[in-house]
Amino acid sequence: MIVRWGLGEVDPVLAELGVSRPFLLATDRHTDVPRHEGRWNDLPTDDIAAVVEALGAADGLVALGGGSTIDAAKAVSAESRLPLLSIPTTYSGAEWTGFFGVRDPERRQRGGGAGAHVAAIVYEPELTLDLPRAETVGTALNALAHCAEALYVEGHNDSADAQALEGARLIGTWLPRVVAAPRELEPRTELLRGACHAGAALAGSMLAIGHAIAQALGGRYGLPHGAMNALSLPPALRFNEPVAADAVRRLAEALGTDDAPSRVEELAALGEFGRLRDFGVPEQELAEVAAAVVERPGAKANPRHATPAEVEELLRSIW
Repeated sequence: MIVRWGLGEVDPVLAELGVSRPFLLATDRHTDVPRHEGRWNDLPTDDIAAVVEALGAADGLVALGGGSTIDAAKAVSAESRLPLLSIPTTYSGAEWTGFFGVRDPERRQRGGGAGAHVAAIVYEPELTLDLPRAETVGTALNALAHCAEALYVEGHNDSADAQALEGARLIGTWLPRVVAAPRELEPRTELLRGACHAGAALAGSMLAIGHAIAQALGGRYGLPHGAMNALSLPPALRFNEPVAADAVRRLAEALGTDDAPSRVEELAALGEFGRLRDFGVPEQELAEVAAAVVERPGAKANPRHATPAEVEELLRSIW
């Protein structure tokens, strides 16, 4: 993976990839960013076939936006086999993996897959300066969940662990400062560096039950993935601590605390997310959500097996 910092690196990276006719995918929110050679598109989140059909003679893709935009671009990359350069404007980490989910206009999950040709990332902290608080905290907590789960997921390893611990340290240190001074560049830069490390940890390890819960909730009800991770991570940590005590301890140390789940709750509270009931999740459907969670890859890769009844209990703890 090519990783560079600053928008001025976009054209050199494209040249390094051998891309001379890039097709740029972005939402309306980001069309005021200086344009490079190529074509801007108001990217739909669900009509991947239409985007692929519009590619024409393009020999590469550039995705500018948050996780949903990058995931849709990854779906296009998987279908077209074109290399993808991502310019993330949130802290989601979607730019690091070839896996993707596709949502409909109501943001409900309508499909997903793997096989995107993720080739490069260009980070530009200035693009995050206008990110609202909820998206800032939510996507940063998504990144923190990548760090936490990398430490104990099935297949975790020393290389991903190192990325996860540095990512957690940076996120825990700088997220409160970003919330306090959202237009200051240094805190935004350091938080984005934390998300970069978190994404590398994700790419080197993958996901566990906290993400499985967030994905099931977001896909079923069209809820923000970051906010769902912010709510799901603390109970997931408490559930896994009996079998992954050392991993949770190391996470706590990186966060500068002796109680990782409680510190995550403090950070999540910066986003003022409340509880699942505040997002319109019906209590009577929690059992159905739990049944869906245990079938997700993250639940199956979790260090502690979870039954539907146990997952329902976790959901009720945040409902």
